Amino acid sequence: MNADDLQLLVTCTMPYGKYKGRLIADLPGNYLTWVARQGFPPGRLGQLLALMHELDHNGLASLLKPLRQQ
Repeated sequence: MNADDLQLLVTCTMPYGKYKGRLIADLPGNYLTWVARQGFPPGRLGQLLALMHELDHNGLASLLKPLRQQ
């Protein structure tokens, strides 16, 4: 994880599925847990979803708040 990854969570949107168009940082925790159980997709999207799942699961999503204000 690096600062660029955190910035991408508040700028990249989900490209498909039920939450298409929603920021990765705004995906509900239960959806992130479901994706984790199914297996994260390959590539950059999977990495970002895994990172967001970890932040959400550990109660650290508030770390993204300052990045949203930029």
